[in-house]
Amino acid sequence: MPRAVGTALGAGVQGELEQHSQTQGLGLSGAVWTPEETKKEEMEERGQWSSKVEFVLSVAGEIIGLGNVWRFPYLCYKNGGGAFLIPYLIFLFTCGIPLFLLETALGQYTSQGGVTAWRKICPIFEGIGYSSLGIEIYLNIYYIIILSWALFYLFSSFTAVLPWASCNNPWNSDLCVDFLNISNWDNRTVPANATSPVVEFWEKRVLGLTDGIHNMGTVRWELALCLLLAWIICYFCIWKGVKSTGKVVYFTATFPYVMLVILLVRGVTLPGAAEGIVFYLKPDVSRLADPQVWMDAGTQILFSYAICLGCLTALGSYNNYTNNCYRDCIMLCFLNSATSFVAGFAIFSVLGFMAREQGVPIAEVAESGPGLAFIAYPTAVTMMPASQLWSCLFFLMLIFLGLDSQFVCVESMVTAIIDMFPGVFRKKGRRELLILAIAVMCYLLGLLLITEGGMYIFQLFDYYAASGTCLIFLAIFEVICVGWVYGANRFYNNIEDMIGYRPWPLIKICWLVFTPGLCLAVFFFSLIKYTPLKYNNSYVYPPWGYMLGWLMALSTMVCIPLYVIFILLRTKGSLKQVLRLWSLGELLLLPHGSSWPRKHVVSLSEQKLKEQSLPVQEMLSITERETHF
Repeated sequence: MPRAVGTALGAGVQGELEQHSQTQGLGLSGAVWTPEETKKEEMEERGQWSSKVEFVLSVAGEIIGLGNVWRFPYLCYKNGGGAFLIPYLIFLFTCGIPLFLLETALGQYTSQGGVTAWRKICPIFEGIGYSSLGIEIYLNIYYIIILSWALFYLFSSFTAVLPWASCNNPWNSDLCVDFLNISNWDNRTVPANATSPVVEFWEKRVLGLTDGIHNMGTVRWELALCLLLAWIICYFCIWKGVKSTGKVVYFTATFPYVMLVILLVRGVTLPGAAEGIVFYLKPDVSRLADPQVWMDAGTQILFSYAICLGCLTALGSYNNYTNNCYRDCIMLCFLNSATSFVAGFAIFSVLGFMAREQGVPIAEVAESGPGLAFIAYPTAVTMMPASQLWSCLFFLMLIFLGLDSQFVCVESMVTAIIDMFPGVFRKKGRRELLILAIAVMCYLLGLLLITEGGMYIFQLFDYYAASGTCLIFLAIFEVICVGWVYGANRFYNNIEDMIGYRPWPLIKICWLVFTPGLCLAVFFFSLIKYTPLKYNNSYVYPPWGYMLGWLMALSTMVCIPLYVIFILLRTKGSLKQVLRLWSLGELLLLPHGSSWPRKHVVSLSEQKLKEQSLPVQEMLSITERETHF
C-alpha cells in the first residue's frame, strides 16, 4: 500500500479513536475512565426520565396525534372498510413494530439523539440523521399551524350562537345557504354554486383565502396571535428538558383520551350513528386488489408511528440502559393502532348523524384532514343540542392531540442539536436559549403559512416536505444500516444486553428482508403513481409551486447520498478501504459477531480493543505498519 494511503487511513482511524475517547471515555494515552464516572457525567449532562411512565406517556403523546382522528378513519372507509385492516396489520407487524423498536432501542443503547446515534453505529450513514432532522424542521414549522386554527375555533366557540351556524355574519356572501334551514328556498332559487356557512367561516373568516399561491395577501393577525400562544405553550413544556416534558405529558397525553371517550359516547347515541359505523367498517375485499390501498396502509403506519423522524431515538436516549424497550414498543404500537380504530367510531357515528340530518349519503360528508376537523365536524356540532359544549370539547381534544406531538418533535430536534454540539449547548442556560431561538425562527417562518394565501403553502409542506415517500425512503436506509451494515445479530445482542433476552426472531427477519422489501415496493409505487397536488381537488399550482414542493422533499432525501459522497471525497484510500473504515462506528469497537455490553466498552484498553475487534484489528494493523500509529 502507498504510504500516503496508509497515512490517510491511519489518521482516519486515529481520529475515530480520539473521538471515541472523548465521547465514550477511551484515552489513547492509557488513561481510562471508569463506567461509574461516565454514567455520572451522562446523567448530569443529559438527564433521564424520572420513571418509565414518563417515557411511555411522552412516546404516546408523540405518536397518538391528529392523524389518528382525521386520517385513519377516512383511509379505512375509502379503502374497503374492515378489509383495509388486512394490509394495515401486515404493515404493522412487518414494518411498524420492527422500525419502532429499531429506533427506540438505538436511542436507548447509544444514549444519543437522532443524528449522533447513527454516527456511533455506522458513520457513513450519518446522513439518515440529517434527513430526519430536516423533516423535523419542516414539521415544526407547519404542524403547529393546525394548533393555531384549532385555538381560533375554540375561542370562537364561546359565543351564544356558533359563528359558523348561520349566514348572518359580515363575512358571509350572497351564495351562502344554510342547508339545515332550507325551507325558505326551492330548487329554482338555490344557487348552483351555493356554499354553506361552515365553509365560508373556514375560508373567509379564518383563512381569508385568496385565489392562488401567487396572491399571498397579508398576515391574519388573529391567527398570528393564536400561533404565538401555541409556541409559548410549547416552549414552556420543554424548556427544562425531560424534567419538564416528563411532567407535562401526564396531562397532555391522557386528556385527549377523556375527550375521545366523551365524544364517542355522545356520537354512538345520536340517530344515524349505526349507519355511519357500518359505513366505516363494511368490508369490500375487492379493494385489496388496488395497490393504492396497500400504499395507503404503509404510509399510514409510518405517519402514525412517527417513524424516521428521529423522535423515537431521542426519547429512547433518555431511558435507563436496562429499560425493557421491547415490551414498551409492543404496548405502544398496539395502543396507537387501537386508538385509531376507536377514533373511527367516534368520527363516523357523528358523520352518520350528520348525513341523516342533511338527507345525503355518508360519502358526501366523509372527509379527512383539515376538511374533517374544520368543516365536517363543526357542521355536525351545529345540529346537536348544546352545540357550544361539544364544539369546545372537540377542539380541546384536537389541541391536546397536536400539542404533545408538536413539543415532543421540538424536543427531539433540540436533543439532536445538543448532542451534535455538546461543548456549546450543554452549559447553563444554553438549552433554554436554543429552544427560544428555534421557537422564534419557526414562528417567523410560520407567519408565511397564516397569510391569506398561506393555505396553499401549508398544503405544499404537508404533501411534499413530510410526505410518505420521504419517510419510506429513510426507512429503507435505516434497515439497511442496522440490518446489513451494522448487523442484525449484533443489534439483537445489544438489545439482549439491555433487556436480558432476545426479541421475537421475526423482527430480525423483518429488518433483513420484509421491511426493506415492502418499503422498496411502496416507494417505487409512490413514484409511479405520483399525482401533482391540487388544493381542494380543483386548484392547480403553477410550475414553480410544484418545484418548491419537490425542493423541500429532495432537500431531506439527498442528505443520505450526499453525506456518503462527502465521506468518500474527504478520505483517501481505495473505495473498499474507505467504506470499511467509515462503516466502523464507535460501537463497532467490539468483538466481531457479538457485542460486549455497552457499560463495559469504556473499560476496555486500546490493546484489548485491538485484540477483540477483528474489523478494527485489521485496519489498525495496516496503519501500524504504514504509519507507526
